[in-house]
Amino acid sequence: MLSHKHEIFLEVARQLSFTKASQTLFTSQSAVSKQVKALEEYYKIGLFERLGNSVSLTPAGKLLYDKLLLAKQLQHELHQEFASISTSFSPQIQMMIGASTTISLYVLPPVLSAYLQQNPNTQLTLRNRNSENILKALIEHEIDLGIIEGINKVSNVTYTPFLTDDVVAVRSARNPLVKAELDIKDLYETPLALREYGSGTLAVLEEALERQQVKLVDLPVKVRLGGTEALKNFVRVDTCLAFLPRQAVVKELESGELVEVRIRNLKLTRQFNFIQRKGTENNQPYHDFVRYTKRWYSGKE
Repeated sequence: MLSHKHEIFLEVARQLSFTKASQTLFTSQSAVSKQVKALEEYYKIGLFERLGNSVSLTPAGKLLYDKLLLAKQLQHELHQEFASISTSFSPQIQMMIGASTTISLYVLPPVLSAYLQQNPNTQLTLRNRNSENILKALIEHEIDLGIIEGINKVSNVTYTPFLTDDVVAVRSARNPLVKAELDIKDLYETPLALREYGSGTLAVLEEALERQQVKLVDLPVKVRLGGTEALKNFVRVDTCLAFLPRQAVVKELESGELVEVRIRNLKLTRQFNFIQRKGTENNQPYHDFVRYTKRWYSGKE
């Protein structure tokens, strides 16, 4: 089994940051540094190069990291098999997951609650960023599983379909300036409030407009806001038209606080995908979490 020192080393190596590792592990930075130093003394070689505020793995550190990842997978598999033959065996498991804003706020909370109730020894950390930054965090080993909206795919990442959702145009119920239905050409005269660059919601809108020979840069964008909630709260009190995930505005549409605006010939549907680094798709417990989440949303859990 991996020692406490090796678990700490793995987290520092994944994050390439003693500070971030201490936050993830819920311990002090000095305690993290002490354990890594003890490993370096044991192996009689440096594992990290420290350059100002940044760190990188030495060749020895990279070798240890790669081997420990393999050992970690074997440990997960062993724990899984032991748990199947001994109900009293339940080791502590830590999971690092990242999800785009809509998924973190509106999709994952109920399934996370159900999953953790069934897996009480799992400690799960969820990072909430836009889709582009979740993909970046996965590639840089800050997380081991991501859930994002459809964006341009990269070759070293596996994409597994999860859910589909609509993006809808909405306005404040107090905004008399926007009609109930628009033609696409009306967008050239309609002030817009949009998500920030890197948002999966924005990417879906941009792609749909391009299919209609409309460039987003030619439209009157009044403001860009980071995050679904910020955009929703803005459009509730402003006269802009906003494009938001339907799941994010269900309550506001039902209450009448926001009104859906139909745009003829503009269909905005996006795909949510699980993303994993290639070669890690069967790593426990992430494989089980993906399977559980898909079953839960298909009504089988």
